[in-house]
Amino acid sequence: MLTLFGTRALVTGGSRGLGLAGAEALASAGCDVVLNHYRDNAKAENECQRLSKATGRKVHHIDADVGAPASARAMVNQAVQLLGGLDIVYSNAGICRFTPFLDLDDDTWQRHINVNFNAGFWVTQTAARQMVKQGTGGRILFTTSVGAFRSNPTQTHYCATKGGLHLLAMGMADELGKYGITVNCIAPGWMHTDINDAQSRDDSLVKPFVASNVSVGRLGAPGDLKGAVLFLASKEASYVNGATISVDGGWNAQL
Repeated sequence: MLTLFGTRALVTGGSRGLGLAGAEALASAGCDVVLNHYRDNAKAENECQRLSKATGRKVHHIDADVGAPASARAMVNQAVQLLGGLDIVYSNAGICRFTPFLDLDDDTWQRHINVNFNAGFWVTQTAARQMVKQGTGGRILFTTSVGAFRSNPTQTHYCATKGGLHLLAMGMADELGKYGITVNCIAPGWMHTDINDAQSRDDSLVKPFVASNVSVGRLGAPGDLKGAVLFLASKEASYVNGATISVDGGWNAQL
């Protein structure tokens, strides 16, 4: 049985989708959790109440735009105050506006860089400084994507940010390991979430994709990430650093 590295966790993009699944896993395993979200107060409050009732843990939420540096860093510091410290950070917040490359405008490009890539730096650097200050180590996880290793039509901007995040995590792992802080990635395949709900309900897209790319025969669901989150956030994963776990039904195995 896995033992979590600590009991104080922050999850960005935590009110829905993959982030919420990660928060559920961590709270169920014994963590007090802060869910970061952006302009999703009603949903976040409902999820906090549900998780707290189901697990007996303290679950808070913070509305903050991690795509802005001051807001992202202040959010981490607020989470530290709420939790009394920080042991585990799951940097998961992300967006994907499906847009052909030739139609991308500067605002869309910059917003994806800020939320998907820069936020990972702002959030985790602030968190890592806190972990170093505490002197007891930590666990940092990123949601990247199979798109970190290849690109897809209408997702050029998204995949570019995920590729950058992958390398950011590797560099951090190299520098932070001496402090007992491990940094790893989870790379999902096509997961049915709010981001891609319309596409995930379109059988004309889903059936040929699954038939060609997913050996387990279905799209992923947010809950499919829970095992990877718990493993990478555990004490037993102390020698796993700078690694990526693909959770994609076998897609990456045939790229």
